[in-house]
Amino acid sequence: MSIGEALAQARHQAGLTVGQVSGSTRIRETIIRDIERDDYSACGGDFYARGHIRAIAEVVHTDAAPLIAEYDSAYRAPEIPAASVFEPVVPIRLRERPRVNWSAVLAVLVVAALGVGGYFYIAGGKPAGRAVGAGTAGAAGAAGKSSSRHHGSQSSPKADPPAKPPVKSKVLRPVTATAVGQGGVTGDDSLGAPLAIDGSLRTAWQTSIYTTAQFGNLERGTGLLLDLGKLVTVTSVRLNLGKGRGAAVDMRVGNSPGLTGMVVVASARNARGSVALPLAAPVRARYVLIWFTKLPANPFGGYEAKVYNVKLRGRSGRLAKTASAN
Repeated sequence: MSIGEALAQARHQAGLTVGQVSGSTRIRETIIRDIERDDYSACGGDFYARGHIRAIAEVVHTDAAPLIAEYDSAYRAPEIPAASVFEPVVPIRLRERPRVNWSAVLAVLVVAALGVGGYFYIAGGKPAGRAVGAGTAGAAGAAGKSSSRHHGSQSSPKADPPAKPPVKSKVLRPVTATAVGQGGVTGDDSLGAPLAIDGSLRTAWQTSIYTTAQFGNLERGTGLLLDLGKLVTVTSVRLNLGKGRGAAVDMRVGNSPGLTGMVVVASARNARGSVALPLAAPVRARYVLIWFTKLPANPFGGYEAKVYNVKLRGRSGRLAKTASAN
């Protein structure tokens, strides 16, 4: 029997629901369900996973020690010995640089100098060559004077102005992240919303589990509302989603948190993993809404979306040719 099966069986025997265990342990219901399915990806690492197992086992009145031992054996990442990290590096012996034969170099230079001197001596001794050279020089001088007189009557062309350096974007960090549902009501997993902007790819905000990709006909969408604190210019957006394929997600922006006043500026369909939302042009706004209209399937027959990280880039000042939020 696996760890998750043992905890689920003990919970049923204790007559407790997942919600009751969540209330006693302060662990989100979605994480408890994942652990009962032996999925520890949302725990945030081995340290937290072991702590969750221990806390749940205490509430459902079962021994945590064998479960922790089984987790360490099956899931815990191997530790690297400190001695191997500080192993001395064996230096590579460099080859000795070959010595230069300066006598040979000097002989080559002398021969080259004699050859060049002989060439100019022979070329300079021909009268015809001097006459031709003089005629050519005279023609060139006359052409130069004529060209100078011709161009003197015209204004010289103006140089192109120097190109402006491209404006560099920077990471825009949202002040808050809030889970919202249709009509602006509180959305799925409201406590986990800040996990989508904590900069970690090991923690995530996730929706509730629905029976269909269209939210079991209970909702028309769900998402995350990001407050950037002030008006900024957004130039690019990247989402780190879960492994399930099939998510449909829109990016909406606005200068007020009301969902009805927001406009769609980018969309992605059949999305999974790392997704760059394609902006047609930079957009200036304070609020960004990541809105799911279709959920991907999970491995257990349900449908849910996860957002491990939202990365926004842009700048605080106004950029040329930006799209208006409203």
